[in-house]
Amino acid sequence: MAESPIVDARGRPIRKADLKKELAAPSLTGVRQVWHNGIASHLTPDRLGMILRAAENNDGHDYLTLAEEMEEREPHYASVIGTRKRAVSGLDVVVESASDDPADVRLADAVRDLVRDAVFGDLIEDLLDALGKGYSVAEIMWNTRGGQWWPREYVWRDPRFFRFDQATGRELRLIDPENVAQGVPLMPYKFIVHRPRLKAGIPLRGGLARLVAVSYMAKSYTLTDWLAFAEVFGMPLRLGRYNSNAKPEEVDILRAAVANLGSDAAAILPEGMKIEFQEIANTQGGADLFKGLAEWIDKQTSKAVLGQTMTTDDGSSQAQATVHNDVREDIQRADARHLGVSLNRDLVKPFIDLNYGVQRRYPNIRIHVPEPEDLKQLVTALKDLVPLGLKVESSVISDKLGLPDPEKDADILMPEQQAVTTVESARNQSLKTAQNRESVVTESEPDFAEIAEAEDDWQVQLAPLVDPIERLARRVADEGGNEEDFLARLGEVLDEMDETELVRRLASSTFKARGLGDAGDD
Repeated sequence: MAESPIVDARGRPIRKADLKKELAAPSLTGVRQVWHNGIASHLTPDRLGMILRAAENNDGHDYLTLAEEMEEREPHYASVIGTRKRAVSGLDVVVESASDDPADVRLADAVRDLVRDAVFGDLIEDLLDALGKGYSVAEIMWNTRGGQWWPREYVWRDPRFFRFDQATGRELRLIDPENVAQGVPLMPYKFIVHRPRLKAGIPLRGGLARLVAVSYMAKSYTLTDWLAFAEVFGMPLRLGRYNSNAKPEEVDILRAAVANLGSDAAAILPEGMKIEFQEIANTQGGADLFKGLAEWIDKQTSKAVLGQTMTTDDGSSQAQATVHNDVREDIQRADARHLGVSLNRDLVKPFIDLNYGVQRRYPNIRIHVPEPEDLKQLVTALKDLVPLGLKVESSVISDKLGLPDPEKDADILMPEQQAVTTVESARNQSLKTAQNRESVVTESEPDFAEIAEAEDDWQVQLAPLVDPIERLARRVADEGGNEEDFLARLGEVLDEMDETELVRRLASSTFKARGLGDAGDD
Protein backbone atom coordinates (compact mmCIF):
# COMPACT_ATOMS: atom_id res chain seq x y z
CA MET A 1 0.00 0.00 0.00
CA ALA A 2 1.40 3.39 -0.98
CA GLU A 3 2.09 5.63 1.96
CA SER A 4 1.37 9.32 2.14
CA PRO A 5 4.29 11.78 2.27
CA ILE A 6 2.56 13.31 5.30
CA VAL A 7 4.03 12.18 8.61
CA ASP A 8 2.87 12.76 12.17
CA ALA A 9 4.84 14.30 15.05
CA ARG A 10 6.74 11.00 15.52
CA GLY A 11 7.66 10.72 11.84
CA ARG A 12 5.14 7.97 11.06
CA PRO A 13 3.61 8.19 7.56
CA ILE A 14 -0.15 8.53 7.14
CA ARG A 15 -2.08 5.75 5.42
CA LYS A 16 -4.98 7.67 3.91
CA ALA A 17 -6.80 4.49 2.89
CA ASP A 18 -7.23 3.57 6.56
CA LEU A 19 -8.60 6.94 7.67
CA LYS A 20 -12.17 5.95 6.77
CA LYS A 21 -11.98 2.66 8.69
CA GLU A 22 -13.34 2.22 12.22
CA LEU A 23 -10.31 1.06 14.18
CA ALA A 24 -11.43 1.08 17.84
CA ALA A 25 -14.95 -0.31 17.59
CA PRO A 26 -16.19 -2.48 20.49
CA SER A 27 -17.17 -6.10 20.06
CA LEU A 28 -19.38 -8.51 21.96
CA THR A 29 -16.77 -11.16 22.70
CA GLY A 30 -13.44 -9.53 21.79
CA VAL A 31 -10.90 -7.63 23.85
CA ARG A 32 -12.89 -4.37 23.65
CA GLN A 33 -16.27 -4.84 25.33
CA VAL A 34 -18.65 -2.18 26.64
CA TRP A 35 -20.03 -4.34 29.46
CA HIS A 36 -18.03 -4.46 32.70
CA ASN A 37 -18.62 -5.75 36.21
CA GLY A 38 -19.33 -3.08 38.81
CA ILE A 39 -16.79 -2.00 41.41
CA ALA A 40 -18.48 0.61 43.62
CA SER A 41 -21.09 -1.64 45.23
CA HIS A 42 -18.41 -3.86 46.83
CA LEU A 43 -15.93 -1.11 47.68
CA THR A 44 -13.98 -1.50 50.92
CA PRO A 45 -10.76 0.18 52.07
CA ASP A 46 -8.76 -2.91 51.12
CA ARG A 47 -10.48 -3.17 47.75
CA LEU A 48 -9.93 0.54 47.00
CA GLY A 49 -6.28 0.22 47.92
CA MET A 50 -5.86 -2.67 45.49
CA ILE A 51 -7.58 -0.70 42.70
CA LEU A 52 -5.36 2.36 43.16
CA ARG A 53 -2.18 0.28 43.40
CA ALA A 54 -3.12 -1.59 40.22
CA ALA A 55 -3.55 1.75 38.42
CA GLU A 56 -0.09 2.77 39.64
CA ASN A 57 1.23 -0.34 37.88
CA ASN A 58 -0.49 0.51 34.57
CA ASP A 59 -3.58 -1.65 35.09
CA GLY A 60 -6.32 0.96 35.08
CA HIS A 61 -9.35 -1.16 34.16
CA ASP A 62 -10.94 -1.29 37.62
CA TYR A 63 -9.97 2.30 38.41
CA LEU A 64 -11.65 3.57 35.23
CA THR A 65 -14.73 1.51 36.04
CA LEU A 66 -14.87 3.04 39.52
CA ALA A 67 -14.40 6.55 38.08
CA GLU A 68 -17.40 6.03 35.82
CA GLU A 69 -19.56 4.64 38.63
CA MET A 70 -18.66 7.53 40.93
CA GLU A 71 -20.31 9.95 38.50
CA GLU A 72 -23.38 7.72 38.36
CA ARG A 73 -23.82 7.01 42.08
CA GLU A 74 -22.65 10.07 44.01
CA PRO A 75 -24.86 13.17 43.40
CA HIS A 76 -22.42 15.73 44.78
CA TYR A 77 -19.44 14.49 42.78
CA ALA A 78 -21.59 14.27 39.64
CA SER A 79 -22.70 17.87 40.23
CA VAL A 80 -19.26 19.42 40.73
CA ILE A 81 -17.52 17.44 37.95
CA GLY A 82 -20.39 18.40 35.63
CA THR A 83 -19.99 22.05 36.64
CA ARG A 84 -16.29 21.95 35.80
CA LYS A 85 -16.92 20.34 32.42
CA ARG A 86 -19.65 22.83 31.48
CA ALA A 87 -17.43 25.73 32.53
CA VAL A 88 -15.36 24.90 29.43
CA SER A 89 -17.88 23.31 27.05
CA GLY A 90 -20.05 26.43 27.30
CA LEU A 91 -17.27 28.74 26.07
CA ASP A 92 -16.90 30.03 22.52
CA VAL A 93 -14.30 28.46 20.25
CA VAL A 94 -12.14 31.06 18.50
CA VAL A 95 -9.93 30.32 15.49
CA GLU A 96 -6.88 32.55 15.11
CA SER A 97 -5.08 32.80 11.78
CA ALA A 98 -1.29 32.55 11.82
CA SER A 99 -1.02 36.00 10.20
CA ASP A 100 -2.87 38.44 7.95
CA ASP A 101 -1.41 36.77 4.89
CA PRO A 102 -4.29 35.73 2.56
CA ALA A 103 -3.10 32.11 2.55
CA ASP A 104 -3.12 31.96 6.37
CA VAL A 105 -6.53 33.63 6.52
CA ARG A 106 -7.87 31.05 4.05
CA LEU A 107 -6.67 28.21 6.28
CA ALA A 108 -8.23 29.84 9.34
CA ASP A 109 -11.56 30.19 7.52
CA ALA A 110 -11.48 26.47 6.70
CA VAL A 111 -10.92 25.61 10.37
CA ARG A 112 -13.78 27.95 11.34
CA ASP A 113 -16.06 25.91 9.09
CA LEU A 114 -14.76 22.80 10.84
CA VAL A 115 -15.63 24.01 14.34
CA ARG A 116 -19.04 25.35 13.25
CA ASP A 117 -20.11 21.79 12.46
CA ALA A 118 -22.76 20.53 14.89
CA VAL A 119 -20.77 17.40 15.81
CA PHE A 120 -17.87 19.53 17.09
CA GLY A 121 -19.84 20.50 20.22
CA ASP A 122 -20.29 16.83 21.13
CA LEU A 123 -16.55 16.33 20.69
CA ILE A 124 -15.81 18.97 23.32
CA GLU A 125 -18.13 17.27 25.81
CA ASP A 126 -16.55 13.86 25.19
CA LEU A 127 -12.96 15.07 25.53
CA LEU A 128 -13.72 16.73 28.88
CA ASP A 129 -14.40 13.25 30.28
CA ALA A 130 -10.63 13.28 30.77
CA LEU A 131 -11.02 15.56 33.81
CA GLY A 132 -12.30 12.68 35.90
CA LYS A 133 -10.35 9.78 34.44
CA GLY A 134 -7.07 11.37 33.38
CA TYR A 135 -7.50 10.98 29.62
CA SER A 136 -10.19 10.74 26.96
CA VAL A 137 -10.09 9.49 23.37
CA ALA A 138 -12.30 10.27 20.37
CA GLU A 139 -11.92 8.48 17.05
CA ILE A 140 -12.26 10.65 13.94
CA MET A 141 -14.50 9.06 11.33
CA TRP A 142 -13.15 10.76 8.20
CA ASN A 143 -15.08 11.17 4.97
CA THR A 144 -14.43 12.99 1.71
CA ARG A 145 -16.72 15.56 0.16
CA GLY A 146 -15.93 17.96 -2.63
CA GLY A 147 -12.45 16.53 -2.87
CA GLN A 148 -11.64 17.38 0.77
CA TRP A 149 -11.31 15.38 3.97
CA TRP A 150 -13.90 16.21 6.63
CA PRO A 151 -14.78 14.50 9.94
CA ARG A 152 -18.15 12.82 9.50
CA GLU A 153 -18.36 11.99 13.19
CA TYR A 154 -16.28 12.00 16.36
CA VAL A 155 -16.85 8.75 18.28
CA TRP A 156 -16.01 8.68 22.00
CA ARG A 157 -14.11 5.54 22.86
CA ASP A 158 -14.21 3.82 26.24
CA PRO A 159 -10.91 4.61 28.00
CA ARG A 160 -10.74 0.94 29.03
CA PHE A 161 -10.07 0.15 25.35
CA PHE A 162 -6.59 1.67 25.75
CA ARG A 163 -3.51 1.26 27.91
CA PHE A 164 -0.27 3.17 28.32
CA ASP A 165 3.08 1.76 27.27
CA GLN A 166 4.98 0.00 30.02
CA ALA A 167 8.24 1.87 29.51
CA THR A 168 7.13 5.49 29.97
CA GLY A 169 3.47 5.32 31.00
CA ARG A 170 2.73 8.19 28.57
CA GLU A 171 2.19 6.70 25.10
CA LEU A 172 -1.42 5.62 24.76
CA ARG A 173 -1.95 2.39 22.81
CA LEU A 174 -5.06 0.60 21.56
CA ILE A 175 -5.82 -2.80 23.10
CA ASP A 176 -6.07 -5.09 20.08
CA PRO A 177 -6.08 -8.84 19.37
CA GLU A 178 -2.70 -8.36 17.71
CA ASN A 179 -1.21 -7.40 21.07
CA VAL A 180 -3.53 -7.62 24.06
CA ALA A 181 -0.84 -7.16 26.71
CA GLN A 182 0.93 -4.10 25.30
CA GLY A 183 -1.58 -2.76 22.76
CA VAL A 184 -0.80 -1.35 19.32
CA PRO A 185 0.21 2.24 18.47
CA LEU A 186 -2.62 4.63 17.63
CA MET A 187 -2.90 5.35 13.94
CA PRO A 188 -1.79 8.92 13.19
CA TYR A 189 -4.49 11.50 12.33
CA LYS A 190 -7.18 9.06 13.43
CA PHE A 191 -7.56 9.73 17.18
CA ILE A 192 -7.93 12.85 19.31
CA VAL A 193 -6.37 12.23 22.73
CA HIS A 194 -6.96 14.74 25.52
CA ARG A 195 -4.80 14.54 28.64
CA PRO A 196 -5.35 17.56 30.91
CA ARG A 197 -2.34 18.48 33.01
CA LEU A 198 -4.06 18.43 36.40
CA LYS A 199 -0.80 17.38 38.05
CA ALA A 200 2.67 16.30 37.05
CA GLY A 201 3.22 12.59 36.46
CA ILE A 202 1.73 9.86 34.32
CA PRO A 203 -1.78 10.58 32.98
CA LEU A 204 -3.39 7.52 34.59
CA ARG A 205 -2.67 9.02 38.02
CA GLY A 206 -3.86 12.51 37.12
CA GLY A 207 -7.66 12.19 37.05
CA LEU A 208 -9.90 13.86 39.62
CA ALA A 209 -11.57 10.52 40.35
CA ARG A 210 -8.36 9.26 41.92
CA LEU A 211 -8.18 12.38 44.09
CA VAL A 212 -11.70 11.98 45.51
CA ALA A 213 -11.95 8.16 45.53
CA VAL A 214 -11.29 7.90 49.27
CA SER A 215 -13.83 10.65 50.00
CA TYR A 216 -16.35 8.78 47.88
CA MET A 217 -15.79 5.57 49.81
CA ALA A 218 -15.94 7.36 53.18
CA LYS A 219 -19.19 9.07 52.29
CA SER A 220 -20.75 5.81 51.13
CA TYR A 221 -19.93 4.32 54.56
CA THR A 222 -21.27 7.43 56.27
CA LEU A 223 -24.57 7.27 54.41
CA THR A 224 -24.92 3.53 55.14
CA ASP A 225 -24.33 4.08 58.85
CA TRP A 226 -26.63 7.10 58.86
CA LEU A 227 -29.47 5.08 57.34
CA ALA A 228 -28.88 2.27 59.82
CA PHE A 229 -28.93 4.79 62.67
CA ALA A 230 -32.15 6.32 61.38
CA GLU A 231 -33.73 2.89 61.10
CA VAL A 232 -32.88 2.01 64.69
CA PHE A 233 -33.17 5.34 66.44
CA GLY A 234 -35.39 7.30 64.09
CA MET A 235 -38.49 6.12 66.00
CA PRO A 236 -38.93 5.80 69.77
CA LEU A 237 -38.52 2.40 71.40
CA ARG A 238 -41.82 0.49 71.64
CA LEU A 239 -42.28 -1.59 74.81
CA GLY A 240 -45.17 -4.03 75.29
CA ARG A 241 -46.13 -4.85 78.86
CA TYR A 242 -48.23 -7.85 79.91
CA ASN A 243 -49.28 -9.34 83.23
CA SER A 244 -47.50 -12.30 84.75
CA ASN A 245 -50.57 -14.44 84.30
CA ALA A 246 -50.82 -13.70 80.54
CA LYS A 247 -51.26 -16.73 78.36
CA PRO A 248 -48.67 -17.56 75.63
CA GLU A 249 -51.13 -16.74 72.84
CA GLU A 250 -51.73 -13.32 74.42
CA VAL A 251 -47.98 -12.67 74.52
CA ASP A 252 -47.78 -13.52 70.80
CA ILE A 253 -50.60 -11.06 70.11
CA LEU A 254 -48.70 -8.32 71.99
CA ARG A 255 -45.44 -9.08 70.16
CA ALA A 256 -47.17 -8.84 66.77
CA ALA A 257 -48.83 -5.59 67.78
CA VAL A 258 -45.49 -4.02 68.81
CA ALA A 259 -43.84 -5.15 65.57
CA ASN A 260 -46.64 -3.93 63.31
CA LEU A 261 -46.94 -0.60 65.07
CA GLY A 262 -43.87 0.66 63.26
CA SER A 263 -45.57 0.50 59.90
CA ASP A 264 -49.31 0.38 60.58
CA ALA A 265 -49.47 2.74 63.57
CA ALA A 266 -52.41 0.65 64.80
CA ALA A 267 -52.78 -2.35 67.12
CA ILE A 268 -55.43 -4.38 68.97
CA LEU A 269 -54.55 -5.57 72.48
CA PRO A 270 -56.32 -7.66 75.12
CA GLU A 271 -57.50 -5.79 78.18
CA GLY A 272 -54.75 -5.39 80.76
CA MET A 273 -51.92 -5.10 78.21
CA LYS A 274 -50.32 -1.80 77.07
CA ILE A 275 -47.60 -0.42 74.78
CA GLU A 276 -45.23 2.35 75.92
CA PHE A 277 -43.04 4.65 73.76
CA GLN A 278 -39.72 5.65 75.32
CA GLU A 279 -37.01 8.02 74.12
CA ILE A 280 -33.58 6.42 73.92
CA ALA A 281 -30.97 8.28 75.91
CA ASN A 282 -27.57 9.49 74.56
CA THR A 283 -28.58 9.48 70.88
CA GLN A 284 -29.48 13.15 70.45
CA GLY A 285 -26.21 14.03 68.61
CA GLY A 286 -26.05 10.94 66.42
CA ALA A 287 -27.90 12.41 63.44
CA ASP A 288 -25.78 15.59 63.55
CA LEU A 289 -22.61 13.48 63.60
CA PHE A 290 -23.42 11.68 60.35
CA LYS A 291 -24.78 14.81 58.71
CA GLY A 292 -21.72 16.84 59.65
CA LEU A 293 -19.36 14.17 58.35
CA ALA A 294 -21.22 13.89 55.01
CA GLU A 295 -21.18 17.68 54.57
CA TRP A 296 -17.47 17.86 55.41
CA ILE A 297 -16.69 15.18 52.81
CA ASP A 298 -18.76 17.11 50.22
CA LYS A 299 -16.71 20.24 50.91
CA GLN A 300 -13.44 18.36 50.36
CA THR A 301 -14.79 17.06 47.06
CA SER A 302 -15.80 20.60 46.02
CA LYS A 303 -12.33 21.89 46.84
CA ALA A 304 -10.71 19.10 44.85
CA VAL A 305 -12.87 19.58 41.75
CA LEU A 306 -13.78 23.28 41.72
CA GLY A 307 -11.08 24.75 43.92
CA GLN A 308 -13.64 26.32 46.28
CA THR A 309 -16.81 25.64 48.27
CA MET A 310 -18.55 29.03 48.32
CA THR A 311 -20.80 28.47 45.31
CA THR A 312 -21.66 24.84 46.08
CA ASP A 313 -21.68 24.10 49.81
CA ASP A 314 -21.69 27.37 51.76
CA GLY A 315 -24.25 30.12 51.72
CA SER A 316 -22.70 33.31 50.37
CA SER A 317 -23.43 36.83 49.28
CA GLN A 318 -23.03 37.90 45.65
CA ALA A 319 -19.75 39.64 46.47
CA GLN A 320 -18.32 36.56 48.18
CA ALA A 321 -19.39 34.27 45.35
CA THR A 322 -17.72 36.62 42.84
CA VAL A 323 -14.41 36.39 44.71
CA HIS A 324 -14.56 32.59 44.82
CA ASN A 325 -15.67 32.46 41.19
CA ASP A 326 -12.38 34.14 40.28
CA VAL A 327 -10.51 31.21 41.83
CA ARG A 328 -12.56 28.77 39.81
CA GLU A 329 -11.91 30.89 36.70
CA ASP A 330 -8.19 30.12 37.02
CA ILE A 331 -9.02 26.43 36.77
CA GLN A 332 -11.42 27.11 33.91
CA ARG A 333 -8.74 28.99 32.00
CA ALA A 334 -6.22 26.18 32.49
CA ASP A 335 -8.74 23.53 31.36
CA ALA A 336 -9.55 25.61 28.27
CA ARG A 337 -5.87 26.02 27.40
CA HIS A 338 -5.14 22.29 27.76
CA LEU A 339 -8.13 21.39 25.59
CA GLY A 340 -7.00 23.85 22.91
CA VAL A 341 -3.57 22.19 22.79
CA SER A 342 -5.14 18.77 22.21
CA LEU A 343 -7.46 20.05 19.47
CA ASN A 344 -4.67 21.88 17.63
CA ARG A 345 -2.39 18.85 17.76
CA ASP A 346 -4.85 16.08 16.88
CA LEU A 347 -7.53 17.84 14.80
CA VAL A 348 -6.38 21.11 13.24
CA LYS A 349 -3.03 19.87 11.97
CA PRO A 350 -4.45 16.64 10.45
CA PHE A 351 -7.31 18.59 8.84
CA ILE A 352 -4.96 21.14 7.27
CA ASP A 353 -2.32 18.59 6.21
CA LEU A 354 -4.83 16.30 4.52
CA ASN A 355 -6.50 19.12 2.58
CA TYR A 356 -3.79 21.75 2.04
CA GLY A 357 -0.52 19.96 2.64
CA VAL A 358 2.02 20.36 5.40
CA GLN A 359 2.33 24.01 6.44
CA ARG A 360 5.05 26.04 8.06
CA ARG A 361 2.48 27.57 10.43
CA TYR A 362 -1.08 26.61 11.27
CA PRO A 363 -4.29 28.26 12.46
CA ASN A 364 -4.85 28.02 16.18
CA ILE A 365 -8.00 26.96 18.04
CA ARG A 366 -8.47 28.79 21.32
CA ILE A 367 -11.25 28.18 23.84
CA HIS A 368 -12.10 31.78 24.61
CA VAL A 369 -12.53 32.69 28.27
CA PRO A 370 -14.10 36.19 28.22
CA GLU A 371 -12.39 38.87 30.27
CA PRO A 372 -14.49 42.05 29.83
CA GLU A 373 -12.28 44.30 31.92
CA ASP A 374 -9.10 43.25 30.11
CA LEU A 375 -10.72 43.74 26.71
CA LYS A 376 -11.84 47.22 27.71
CA GLN A 377 -8.29 48.08 28.68
CA LEU A 378 -7.02 46.66 25.39
CA VAL A 379 -9.42 48.78 23.34
CA THR A 380 -8.46 51.89 25.33
CA ALA A 381 -4.76 51.20 24.83
CA LEU A 382 -5.20 50.69 21.08
CA LYS A 383 -7.18 53.91 20.82
CA ASP A 384 -4.28 55.83 22.36
CA LEU A 385 -1.30 53.96 20.87
CA VAL A 386 -2.30 53.25 17.25
CA PRO A 387 -2.43 57.00 16.34
CA LEU A 388 1.12 57.24 17.74
CA GLY A 389 2.38 54.62 15.30
CA LEU A 390 1.81 51.28 17.05
CA LYS A 391 1.45 48.56 14.41
CA VAL A 392 -1.10 45.85 15.22
CA GLU A 393 -2.53 43.15 12.95
CA SER A 394 -6.28 43.59 12.62
CA SER A 395 -6.84 39.81 12.57
CA VAL A 396 -5.15 39.45 15.98
CA ILE A 397 -7.45 42.05 17.54
CA SER A 398 -10.53 40.52 15.90
CA ASP A 399 -9.60 37.11 17.29
CA LYS A 400 -9.11 38.52 20.79
CA LEU A 401 -12.53 40.16 20.61
CA GLY A 402 -14.09 36.97 19.22
CA LEU A 403 -15.18 38.73 16.00
CA PRO A 404 -15.19 36.84 12.65
CA ASP A 405 -13.46 38.23 9.59
CA PRO A 406 -15.88 40.39 7.50
CA GLU A 407 -17.26 39.07 4.24
CA LYS A 408 -16.02 40.58 1.00
CA ASP A 409 -19.08 42.77 0.34
CA ALA A 410 -20.05 43.38 3.97
CA ASP A 411 -21.02 46.85 5.23
CA ILE A 412 -17.91 47.81 7.23
CA LEU A 413 -18.09 50.12 10.23
CA MET A 414 -15.58 52.97 10.13
CA PRO A 415 -14.66 55.93 12.35
CA GLU A 416 -16.75 59.09 11.89
CA GLN A 417 -13.76 61.15 10.74
CA GLN A 418 -12.86 58.49 8.18
CA ALA A 419 -16.44 58.53 6.88
CA VAL A 420 -16.32 62.35 6.52
CA THR A 421 -12.98 62.05 4.74
CA THR A 422 -14.49 59.52 2.37
CA VAL A 423 -17.34 61.91 1.53
CA GLU A 424 -14.96 64.82 1.01
CA SER A 425 -12.72 62.67 -1.19
CA ALA A 426 -15.67 61.63 -3.32
CA ARG A 427 -16.88 65.25 -3.56
CA ASN A 428 -13.42 66.50 -4.61
CA GLN A 429 -13.12 63.75 -7.17
CA SER A 430 -16.51 64.73 -8.58
CA LEU A 431 -15.45 68.38 -8.87
CA LYS A 432 -12.27 67.35 -10.68
CA THR A 433 -14.36 65.25 -13.04
CA ALA A 434 -16.65 68.21 -13.75
CA GLN A 435 -13.66 70.50 -14.38
CA ASN A 436 -12.10 67.99 -16.75
CA ARG A 437 -15.34 67.74 -18.65
CA GLU A 438 -15.56 71.53 -18.98
CA SER A 439 -12.00 71.62 -20.36
CA VAL A 440 -12.87 69.26 -23.17
CA VAL A 441 -13.54 71.16 -26.40
CA THR A 442 -16.42 69.79 -28.41
CA GLU A 443 -18.20 71.09 -31.52
CA SER A 444 -21.55 69.54 -30.58
CA GLU A 445 -24.30 71.57 -28.94
CA PRO A 446 -25.04 70.65 -25.28
CA ASP A 447 -28.11 68.55 -24.59
CA PHE A 448 -29.98 70.90 -22.23
CA ALA A 449 -32.74 68.39 -21.56
CA GLU A 450 -30.17 65.79 -20.38
CA ILE A 451 -28.49 68.41 -18.19
CA ALA A 452 -31.83 69.35 -16.58
CA GLU A 453 -32.63 65.69 -15.93
CA ALA A 454 -29.20 65.19 -14.33
CA GLU A 455 -29.73 68.25 -12.13
CA ASP A 456 -33.06 66.87 -10.95
CA ASP A 457 -31.33 63.57 -10.11
CA TRP A 458 -28.65 65.35 -8.11
CA GLN A 459 -31.37 67.16 -6.17
CA VAL A 460 -32.63 63.76 -5.04
CA GLN A 461 -29.13 62.77 -3.94
CA LEU A 462 -28.57 66.04 -2.08
CA ALA A 463 -31.98 66.12 -0.40
CA PRO A 464 -30.94 64.00 2.67
CA LEU A 465 -28.17 66.57 3.29
CA VAL A 466 -29.99 69.81 2.43
CA ASP A 467 -33.48 69.12 3.81
CA PRO A 468 -32.40 68.99 7.51
CA ILE A 469 -30.69 72.40 7.07
CA GLU A 470 -33.80 73.88 5.47
CA ARG A 471 -36.00 72.55 8.26
CA LEU A 472 -33.68 74.10 10.85
CA ALA A 473 -33.78 77.44 9.03
CA ARG A 474 -37.58 77.40 9.12
CA ARG A 475 -37.62 76.55 12.83
CA VAL A 476 -35.20 79.35 13.68
CA ALA A 477 -37.25 81.82 11.62
CA ASP A 478 -40.51 80.71 13.25
CA GLU A 479 -38.93 81.19 16.67
CA GLY A 480 -37.81 84.72 15.77
CA GLY A 481 -34.13 83.89 15.58
CA ASN A 482 -31.50 85.53 13.38
CA GLU A 483 -28.59 84.30 11.25
CA GLU A 484 -26.30 83.95 14.26
CA ASP A 485 -28.88 81.73 15.99
CA PHE A 486 -29.15 79.64 12.82
CA LEU A 487 -25.37 79.16 12.54
CA ALA A 488 -25.07 78.35 16.26
CA ARG A 489 -27.63 75.52 15.97
CA LEU A 490 -26.24 73.83 12.84
CA GLY A 491 -24.77 71.09 15.01
CA GLU A 492 -28.28 69.91 15.91
CA VAL A 493 -28.92 68.52 12.42
CA LEU A 494 -25.69 66.56 11.90
CA ASP A 495 -27.30 63.30 13.03
CA GLU A 496 -30.23 63.88 10.65
CA MET A 497 -27.99 64.31 7.57
CA ASP A 498 -27.47 61.13 5.53
CA GLU A 499 -24.73 61.20 2.91
CA THR A 500 -25.11 57.53 1.85
CA GLU A 501 -26.87 58.17 -1.47
CA LEU A 502 -24.57 61.07 -2.33
CA VAL A 503 -21.43 59.01 -1.75
CA ARG A 504 -22.82 56.16 -3.81
CA ARG A 505 -23.68 58.52 -6.69
CA LEU A 506 -20.29 60.25 -6.55
CA ALA A 507 -18.49 56.93 -6.57
CA SER A 508 -20.58 55.71 -9.50
CA SER A 509 -19.96 58.92 -11.45
CA THR A 510 -16.24 58.73 -10.78
CA PHE A 511 -16.13 55.14 -11.99
CA LYS A 512 -18.00 56.08 -15.18
CA ALA A 513 -15.73 59.08 -15.74
CA ARG A 514 -12.66 56.90 -15.50
CA GLY A 515 -14.19 54.46 -17.92
CA LEU A 516 -14.75 57.30 -20.41
CA GLY A 517 -11.28 58.72 -19.85
CA ASP A 518 -12.62 61.96 -18.36
CA ALA A 519 -10.96 61.63 -14.94
CA GLY A 520 -7.28 62.05 -14.17
CA ASP A 521 -5.16 60.32 -11.56
CA ASP A 522 -4.08 63.57 -9.92
